[in-house]
Amino acid sequence: MSDDLELEQLKAAISAATPAPDAAQRARNLALAQKNFETLQGSKDAARLSSDAPRRGLFRGVIDMLRTFPAKATLTATTALVAVGLVIYLPELSRLPAPGDLLGAPEEVVVIEVDDAPVATGTASTAAAKMAGERLQTGEAPVATMMAPQAELALDQARPAPAPFVIVAEADTESYPEADPNPLKVTAQEPVSTFSIDVDTASYGVVRSSILNGYLPDPQAVRIEEMINYFPYAYAAPTGGDLPFSTQVTTFGTPWNPGTRIVHIGLQGRMPETAERPPLNLVFLIDTSGSMSQPGKLPLLKQSFALMLGQLRAEDSVAIVTYAGSAGQVLAPTPASERATILAALNALDAGGSTAGQAGLQQAYAVAEAMADEGEVSRVILATDGDFNVGLSDPEALKDYIAGKRDSGTYLSVLGFGRGNLDDATMQALAQNGNGQAAYIDTLNEAQKVLVDQLTGALFPIADDVKIQVEFNPATVAEYRLIGYETRALAREDFNNDRVDAGEIGAGHSVTALYEITPVGSAARLTEPLRYGAATEDAAAAVSGELGYLKLRYKAPGADVSQLIETPIRGEGAASDDMRFAAAIAGFGQLLGDGKYLGDWSWGEAIALANGARGKDAYGYRAEAVRLMRLAESLAAQQ
Repeated sequence: MSDDLELEQLKAAISAATPAPDAAQRARNLALAQKNFETLQGSKDAARLSSDAPRRGLFRGVIDMLRTFPAKATLTATTALVAVGLVIYLPELSRLPAPGDLLGAPEEVVVIEVDDAPVATGTASTAAAKMAGERLQTGEAPVATMMAPQAELALDQARPAPAPFVIVAEADTESYPEADPNPLKVTAQEPVSTFSIDVDTASYGVVRSSILNGYLPDPQAVRIEEMINYFPYAYAAPTGGDLPFSTQVTTFGTPWNPGTRIVHIGLQGRMPETAERPPLNLVFLIDTSGSMSQPGKLPLLKQSFALMLGQLRAEDSVAIVTYAGSAGQVLAPTPASERATILAALNALDAGGSTAGQAGLQQAYAVAEAMADEGEVSRVILATDGDFNVGLSDPEALKDYIAGKRDSGTYLSVLGFGRGNLDDATMQALAQNGNGQAAYIDTLNEAQKVLVDQLTGALFPIADDVKIQVEFNPATVAEYRLIGYETRALAREDFNNDRVDAGEIGAGHSVTALYEITPVGSAARLTEPLRYGAATEDAAAAVSGELGYLKLRYKAPGADVSQLIETPIRGEGAASDDMRFAAAIAGFGQLLGDGKYLGDWSWGEAIALANGARGKDAYGYRAEAVRLMRLAESLAAQQ
């Protein structure tokens, strides 16, 4: 069969499928379209003459192009196109509405024709529909045939503009523990202060992330003790004996109030030799839910854990459990020496689904217990954005569950990634009750600090359930307040109760706590003395050389009975760079809150104090803090 004959048959098939034209209807519709055009344009003037009038018909240009092709080329190029066109357009013929069906319709129906043959339907503008309704009342058909280019332009101009494209930002669902700043206490009424130590650093990371993103942090996200303890301090390590940490107490002038004093308490944990540490069994519990897909979440998590692998020894083991909708083990316990196998399992992780945190925790603990052997250390490291939206999502329920697991010797630490739905309250509940630590990782530099530089301290505790109790002397101290540790407060009777959980100190960790005290007779006193309180103060005068008495309790890892350390708090001492820098960070944290006890102490004074007390800042952590304070000052000035 020749190419010309095939082309003629194809044309015949198309013609057979096309309804016969109605010349009378065509003329009426053309007149209507012209009338609509003139009405919508707002002018009844005749169209201007042109020597280059367009030829009518929707596909006229395509037809003219095809006429220039030879028959064989035309057949080759158009066979598939015509077939697709038949599939798209011909079914529309069966869906064309009858004129009677349009009565009462809110919009006019428009039929587009090619050489009098309808090929598609659509809706016209509101104005055209109104005119169509008028024609219906006279019995005329409201169908307009869009043949003239002027009519097409008229309808395009009459159509309403499309709605603007709006980007809906992801809802901010972050949550933080709700705790009011510690109030001022009158020593004669309440001389004893009790709290658990805290070596978490997550709050500082969240504060830094907020400021670097151009806004001040939520005041509930600011935990001053975690900001202070973010930084390493050169406190003297314990020498000799069996004590796991040293204790240092110093009193010096308060930077923001010349009438008060700072009582600085510093603990320094012992650092055992690396060769002495037992084999380590690690279970990475990784959140792979849909909320972890952002670059600062799962991708950063993979890079962070890859850094940590370089710190493990050949006798250590790693397993990986993930959770997203359901939990699963993606890497069986594997020697840390098989780095390529572990990295391959990490890099294969993808984010998707909801967050089945409960199932993930249960499986991770089961894997850790199966890995445990005599003399070895087992740890679960949970990496998440904190979005526990399936299972035990209530912090109290999670607290009870984790508390029931920690006695097995498997501790839980939590690493937070990303912002937007960071559930800091849940992370704190998990870490505090899992005898682990909480950190927030927003950069690879922070991963280096947490998972490389401080890995030993994070995974190998040297003292469990460490509690601090201070009894102030009413003969020398009129008022006091603990700066920070609001979420770590304990009842007075909890100090001697070994069943009450408290924080852990890891190998080489330092812990800092600050009190601001008002000496008796100071003009800075904020409360009036009691009329009948003099007898109590006189009774304490026998030991008036002491400002107070410090007691600490701790347990050796795995022990059930605590040990007691006691030391008096005496008068003025010399403040080191470490102490002054810690005070500057305490001021930084208060400036981010209400700052009610700072008087007129300014951002500039806080920055100057921190900048002058940087001391030996090997990795630039303190210099970074000064930059954050300067930026926070600028952000605060905008409010």
